[in-house]
Amino acid sequence: MSTSFDDLPVVVIGGGPVGLAAAAHLAEREIPFVVLESGDAPASAVRQWGHVRLFSPWRYNVDSAARRLLADAGWVEPDLDVLPTGAQLADDYLRPLADLPALKPYIRYDSRVVAVTRLGMDRVRTSDRATTPLLVRLAGGDDLLARAVIDASGTWTTPNVLGASGILAHGEDQAAAYVEHALPDVLGTDRDRFAGKRTLVVGAGHSAANTLLSLSELARQVPGTSVVWAIRSTSPARTYGGEADDALPARGALGSRLHSLVDDGTIELVTGFAVRSVEATEGQVTVSGGRATITADRIVSATGFRPDHTFVSELRLDLDPILGSTRALAPLIDPNEHSCGTVPPHGADELAHPEPGFYAIGVKSYGRAPTFLLATGYEQARSVVAALAGDWAAARDVQLDLPETGVCNSNPVLDDDTITGGGGCCGTSAPATAEPAGRGLATGISGGLLRAPLTLISVTETSGSDQAGSCCN
Repeated sequence: MSTSFDDLPVVVIGGGPVGLAAAAHLAEREIPFVVLESGDAPASAVRQWGHVRLFSPWRYNVDSAARRLLADAGWVEPDLDVLPTGAQLADDYLRPLADLPALKPYIRYDSRVVAVTRLGMDRVRTSDRATTPLLVRLAGGDDLLARAVIDASGTWTTPNVLGASGILAHGEDQAAAYVEHALPDVLGTDRDRFAGKRTLVVGAGHSAANTLLSLSELARQVPGTSVVWAIRSTSPARTYGGEADDALPARGALGSRLHSLVDDGTIELVTGFAVRSVEATEGQVTVSGGRATITADRIVSATGFRPDHTFVSELRLDLDPILGSTRALAPLIDPNEHSCGTVPPHGADELAHPEPGFYAIGVKSYGRAPTFLLATGYEQARSVVAALAGDWAAARDVQLDLPETGVCNSNPVLDDDTITGGGGCCGTSAPATAEPAGRGLATGISGGLLRAPLTLISVTETSGSDQAGSCCN
C-alpha cells in the first residue's frame, strides 16, 4: 500500500448525484480518485424513492462537469423541461455517468465506510497532521489511504425519530415494525401494507404532504382505508402555504388540495401533537401526544433527517451546535432565516473543517437544515474539487442562481403524457405503471384520466445516493 501523500487518491464517499458530480470534476482535473458506494449500483438509495417525481426539471439536475463528460461520450440529454422521477434520474443520468470510462474503474460498490481517521494518529495529535494520509476503513475490514476525503454520504439512512424531544419516544424501538420510513410507495409496491388500514402520518413537511395525498387516494379506492395527520404546531397553515395566493402555483395547488382533504374529513388532522410514547398491542399501535392519543395500524414517520458524523469522529470537525453543519455555513442555511432559494452562494471556504483535506458536501453538509437543493450540491462539488486542485480562484468564484422562491420557474405545466416546467420545489409523484383504470391518480397521470395533486419534493444526498426530503418546509 503506497503511503506517498502526493500520489494518493481523493476518496469520495457516496455514489449519488453529488458524489458522482465530485468524481466528474476530479476526472476533468485529472486528480486520482476512488468513489465508495455502499449500494450495489450508483444511486442505490435514489431507487428507494424512484416512484417520486423530482421538484426540478432535467436542466437543473445534471452537473456541469458530468454533462461535459457525457456529451463527449454521445449521451443525449433528456428534455430539459421535464421533471424526472427518482428512477429516471438514476437510470437515465447517474447510471450512464457511472459507466463512463473516466469514472467506472474508480467506483467501488458494496463499500460501506465505517471510519475515517489519520494514519497512525487520532484527532489529538497535531504534528505533521496535514501531510499524513487519511485512512478510510470499510465494513469488510479493508483500509484505503487518501490525500483528501469528500463525504457525500447524505442522510437517508439516519431519519429523525418520532419522539418530539429529539430522542426516541417511550416504546418507539419496540414498535419499530409498525413504523414506515418517509415516502413509502403507497400506491405501488407498498400498497398492501396500507390498503384497508388506518395510517398515522407524523410530520408537517412536504414529504408528509406527498404521503397524505397518496393515502387519501388509496382511501378513495379501497374501503376501510383511513388517514390521520399529526403535527406539533397548532395550525397546518405552514404546510398549506399560500394556496391560491402562493407565488408558486404548484405549491399552492398542493396546499389547496391538502386543505380540502382535511376540510372534507378525508384526512383527520390532529394539531398540537408531540409524540411522547408509542405502544404496540394486538396488531395496532397507540401513540400518545400529550393531551391526545391516536390508535392506528401503521405509522409513517416524515419527521426529517439528520447527519451521521460518528464514522468521522476521529477527525477534527468544527460543527455548528444547532444544525450540525460547519459553523461558517450555519448562518447561511438557517431554516429560521432562509428558504431553499435564499441560501447565499458558498463553497470550499464555508465547507472546510479544521481537518485538512476533509469536506462534507451535499445534504449532509446542511446538517438538519432542510433548505438544500441539488444545484447547491453540484456547486459545492465543483468548488471543493477546485480547492483540492489548488485553484483557489475557481474555488472561490461560487456561482449559484437560486431565485428567492426557491424555484427556477414557478409555473409547471401538466399534460397527459409528462410533466414539464421549471425547477425548485415543485413536483409530483411518478405516473403509475400499467394497472386497472383509476390506479395512480394520486401518483401522477394514469392513462390521461386525472391530473394528480402536486407535491413538493426536494432532492437531498443520501447514504451513497440521494433522497427525497422536505424543501423549504
